[in-house]
Amino acid sequence: MSTKSGATMSDHAKKQSPATVSAQALGWVDEATKSVTPPLYPSTTFERNTDLSYHDGRCYTRADNPTYDQACAVLNELEGGSETRLFASGMAAAVAVLHALNPGDHVVAPKVMYWALRSFMLDSGVRAGLSFDFVDNADIADWDKHIVAGKTKLVWLETPANPDWQITDIAAVAKLAKAAGAFVVVDNTVATPLLTRPIDFGADIVMHSATKYLNGHSDVLAGSLTTAKDSEFWQRVCKQHASGGAVLGVFETWLLLRGMRTLSIRVERASANAMAIAKHFENHPEIEQVQYPGLESHVGHDIAKKQMSGGFGGMLSLRVKGGEKRAVDFHNQCKLFKRATSLGGVESLIEHRSSVEGPTSPVPADLLRLSVGIEDCDDLVNDLETALRLSK
Repeated sequence: MSTKSGATMSDHAKKQSPATVSAQALGWVDEATKSVTPPLYPSTTFERNTDLSYHDGRCYTRADNPTYDQACAVLNELEGGSETRLFASGMAAAVAVLHALNPGDHVVAPKVMYWALRSFMLDSGVRAGLSFDFVDNADIADWDKHIVAGKTKLVWLETPANPDWQITDIAAVAKLAKAAGAFVVVDNTVATPLLTRPIDFGADIVMHSATKYLNGHSDVLAGSLTTAKDSEFWQRVCKQHASGGAVLGVFETWLLLRGMRTLSIRVERASANAMAIAKHFENHPEIEQVQYPGLESHVGHDIAKKQMSGGFGGMLSLRVKGGEKRAVDFHNQCKLFKRATSLGGVESLIEHRSSVEGPTSPVPADLLRLSVGIEDCDDLVNDLETALRLSK
């Protein structure tokens, strides 16, 4: 990513840890003003030179605003990619990938994944002429069965997968996909590049709903795609980005970069809180099951240890004894955990997923999804314990 806005980057950036890269935002300083805080460029258009060329190649903000440069460069460095594009939402980023496919192309994706994207695949994706097979996240044999050479063009992974937090072996699935000539895209929203770098395990493109952990403050709608290397398929994605119109606003980009500067400490704290809560309720008499990849009892724990470093994320689910009514009553009694959709913010959220997703949802009716924030862990545990007691 070029430094078109006149910023400078430390020669040591490549040697720095992810925590330093995010906190320093690569150490860029605005050359014009020496501002440590990055500038914002609201202009939607840029003046031509007298020879009809554009200064720094910038033409129109939809494709190329200087406000994008630093945020893209930071995320690109964190993911270990070659180029990053920002979108108006996580869905916009995911849909751009699907729009880069051709009618008749075959896609393999998980049965349990972000519900809005799965619904889009089965509706708009099918009407666009794409075909889909949905497989068990953790079952490599199931992936192998449905990834077909000469047929499958795209393999979509989400790990940990929302909302049961199943783990997919990225390297194993990527090997199958590459052998079949398919591209691999990994939704890395939950793990973040602080815990998992899918490109290191063979992914071609990494997707984020940047609304979640990357921004981290529940006040920006954003998405991103980072590619491992340039390719003809990536160029089709870039064309969708530039011409489709679903680009991120410059103020939202500025807020996203500000959020990423605290990514390391937020992910570390949320992961530690989630692990403590998972352990506290693992053998609780009122809880049927705790679903969290950091627990040794989790079916995907060994794979998670292999491809997650520094923690297992801030997301977990509780299956409550007493069925759907007890689960809903329990979540209604929570005070610190707010009853709200989304995840990855500094505040803790709780949600009854099956009622959100509707009657075709594969999510058990007794499951509550928790996005664990950065509050005091004892306070969070006490909130859940009190809610359990009051919901009897």
